[in-house]
Amino acid sequence: MKRKNKALVIGEAFYPEDFIINDLSQEWEKEGYDFEVLTRAPSYPFGKVYQGYKNKIYQTTYFNTIKIHRFPVWQGYERSVLIKVLNYFSFVFWSFWVILFIGRRFDRVFIYQTGPLTLATAGILMKKFFGAKVTIWTQDLWPETVYAYGFKKTKFLSFCLDGFVKWIYKNCDSILVSCEGFIERIHRYVPGKEIAFAPNWSLVEYEPRENVKLPGEFNFTFAGNIGKVQNLDNVVKGFGLFVKQNPTAYLNIIGDGSYLNELKELVRDENIQNVNFTGRKPLSEMSDYYAASDVLIISLKNVSLYEIMIPSKFQAYLMTQKPIYAIMSGEVRKVVERYEIGFGALPDNIEDIARGFLRFLGLSSAEKERMSQSATTLLSNVFNRQQIIEKINSYVWDRYE
Repeated sequence: MKRKNKALVIGEAFYPEDFIINDLSQEWEKEGYDFEVLTRAPSYPFGKVYQGYKNKIYQTTYFNTIKIHRFPVWQGYERSVLIKVLNYFSFVFWSFWVILFIGRRFDRVFIYQTGPLTLATAGILMKKFFGAKVTIWTQDLWPETVYAYGFKKTKFLSFCLDGFVKWIYKNCDSILVSCEGFIERIHRYVPGKEIAFAPNWSLVEYEPRENVKLPGEFNFTFAGNIGKVQNLDNVVKGFGLFVKQNPTAYLNIIGDGSYLNELKELVRDENIQNVNFTGRKPLSEMSDYYAASDVLIISLKNVSLYEIMIPSKFQAYLMTQKPIYAIMSGEVRKVVERYEIGFGALPDNIEDIARGFLRFLGLSSAEKERMSQSATTLLSNVFNRQQIIEKINSYVWDRYE
């Protein structure tokens, strides 16, 4: 007897954490697909379990009608690399035991990989044990991310990681990637295998409602996670040079993260003027802050991995039709400059970053309008939500009927 089409979604994060998988799941729920979710207790980005949830060995919760199987998380991972690594292994351990009990109910697996590729282990084991078809949506590239976090690239570590990465992708029936640059890298492990580009879309519906007032006459805004990889130390240093001659401009930093305190100390110690830290804001309010901004900033450190990555905030920025300042190398900067939706700067060059800030002050109304129209074109052609979801559905649900 043919089993009913039912999927298990496996990922590090799910509602109430703010990730695109929530939106995709709600769309599946509307379309009547049968699926459940396997994840850990919600804790991102603070490394602490959310109020109203427990860090139990096993529990089930619900998001609307979606059943969620949860297991424990090692808290404090935002401050400790050791705890972060322990969470990698913890996820493998707990997800293994859960799938032993629930795995045979599912004939397909959808792996939402935002962080460690190790979380895909449970999905591959479901293929081995129960014959499930496995689709992975890769948002982060291994082993490059491991080395980017500071782990030394030794022969032994490379041997272990390369073997593991090859094992995962070899056993996936379908591979989707959020960045086109990932395709070439993954093909090194599984040459000839079909890999499809399925980028993220914007989670922000750009609908300003309230008249938020930012402090500058001209406002640059960075919104999102504040970690070391966002390169905000160089951003504020470059702004510090620029603002000396342009005292009516402000740099607004909206968000929270592991590097926030160090960044505030840098601003204070170097006496950098006109930097406004607003703290983290809910998604429902972000349209108001975008509307009050003149230019939106996207930045990453100058690391080869990040050259092929497209942070999901880029799509949110496009929705606003505001000029974008790409302080980074690689794919995002190329797109910004190719479509003429803003300017770029070298992420390691403070003077170049300062010059970039100045270029935006000289934009005419006609130039801003052309940037706005180009952003709309890019959203429609490349980052169209409905088209991307239909593409994902064709791999997860339609291909294995």
